[in-house]
Amino acid sequence: MGIKIVTDSTTEITQAEAKKLGVIVVPLKSLFADIEYLDGIDLTPEEFYKKLAASKNLPTTSQPSPYDFEKAFKEAQECGNQVIAICLSDKISGTCQSARIAKEVCGGDIWIIDSETTTIAMQILVKHALYLVAAGKTAQEIVDIIEEEKKSVCLYAALDTLEYLVKGGRLSRTSAIAGSVLNLKPIVSIVNGSVTAISKCMGIKKAYKEIFKLVDSSGGIDFSRPFAIGYTGDRGRFSDFEAVCKGQFKGNEPIIGNIGAVVGTHAGPGAVAVAYFKNKRS
Repeated sequence: MGIKIVTDSTTEITQAEAKKLGVIVVPLKSLFADIEYLDGIDLTPEEFYKKLAASKNLPTTSQPSPYDFEKAFKEAQECGNQVIAICLSDKISGTCQSARIAKEVCGGDIWIIDSETTTIAMQILVKHALYLVAAGKTAQEIVDIIEEEKKSVCLYAALDTLEYLVKGGRLSRTSAIAGSVLNLKPIVSIVNGSVTAISKCMGIKKAYKEIFKLVDSSGGIDFSRPFAIGYTGDRGRFSDFEAVCKGQFKGNEPIIGNIGAVVGTHAGPGAVAVAYFKNKRS
């Protein structure tokens, strides 16, 4: 009996990559002007950001339905697989709950893991789980390891614009104007499963430096496990951050992710992020 990893599209794992990895990715959905798009299927990240820039109002995003997960679980089970689903944080979305409902319908050996994170941080958890599958661990062993290891996953991101926080009602227009005058760039993280603003810097270059101060203060990156950097919008704007990262990563190559619709709706273009497992000694 094999083990199939199922996840959702906020990992930023494309459908093409999912086929190569042997992962099933269940898409979330974006709604622009009453037209629904499946994340990563009907709408690429590049197409999404073009629509986002042209839209007066933010799109809405929605979780997969239980039936969406049911189809994924049955696809895996029909091939004789046990299933481990690693999903977007329960505190951000109802995606995990949809997976739990589908598990009750399908029965059999299905485990649901609340990643307590999102985007590229969730991607490195999925890729670590794939490593454990390849290493011959049992499904229960993998679940136990991931449940423990997820506690050491860190995600830090710097936002380049406050505009989309205003559109989404997360920041007042007055605060945004003041922030823009001062060129403030918020630093956000995932704390106990929720997106949390932890710092502000004057200018994007100072924000990059602040991210790596936070990385160092957390204990540093465990380069023996997957780690990633990501961006929203145009990759050309990401080149400065990528150059900073090369100086920090000591020759180790990160996964690079184009952060898509669900996170990008509120972060807006020009955001950058780093996700990693903390060093075990920390």
